[in-house]
Amino acid sequence: MSRSPGRKQENYKISRELFVLTYGALVAQLCKDYEKDEDVNACLDRMGYSIGIRLIDDFLARSAVKKCRSYSETADVIAQVAFKMYLGITPSVSCSSATGNEFSLILDKNPLVDFVEELPAERASLCYCNLLCGVIRGALEMVQLAAEVSFLQDRLKGDAVTEIGITFLRKPEDRKHRR
Repeated sequence: MSRSPGRKQENYKISRELFVLTYGALVAQLCKDYEKDEDVNACLDRMGYSIGIRLIDDFLARSAVKKCRSYSETADVIAQVAFKMYLGITPSVSCSSATGNEFSLILDKNPLVDFVEELPAERASLCYCNLLCGVIRGALEMVQLAAEVSFLQDRLKGDAVTEIGITFLRKPEDRKHRR
């Protein structure tokens, strides 16, 4: 399909509440479809990964960020630019290793759980927001940064904060291109 000349391209934004409610319905349906929480978690991660590998193009085009030179700079961009752009929040970043390849994103507020009070007792091992881990992992992979991403703490499970751990799998010197 071609666009009519002179017609302005429209950017549609979905309301935050609609997105959060739709995400909740998705997780509820997955809980009905799968008996084990591990299967739901894996499905959410796969879905997030698929979103992440497509979302990175939009992120790079809209954010105009430059190439990151270190893992800490990459973690800062994820927190200060990507989370702000797509979820409207800015998590704090802390480095959790001496080697500089492990970081934590600490979310004071998680918009995906706005309408969730607590997980049912029979779903204690459900990682409700595991989609976020897949999105981050998929986006990083598309810019040649292999990483493990997982929830370390979750307020829905009674923890004091919500914390996402990112472990970059290669040493920084492995990233340099040989010329």
